[in-house]
Amino acid sequence: MNITPPFEPGEKVQHVKTGGFYQIVCEARIEATLEDAYVYQALRNMTFWIRPKAEMLDGRFVRAS
Repeated sequence: MNITPPFEPGEKVQHVKTGGFYQIVCEARIEATLEDAYVYQALRNMTFWIRPKAEMLDGRFVRAS
């Protein structure tokens, strides 16, 4: 498993599978599980998403160049 160093708020990332670009908004915690998560925004349509931090750092996302 490939582990990426943590992302910082304001950093731009790219989803490896879809190629979409996103910007990290902040770190958060999922209420139901208390799991660490990231809030991020799609740069294509400005929608917001939340994903567990472990999923964001497992290689699905890379820093945008």
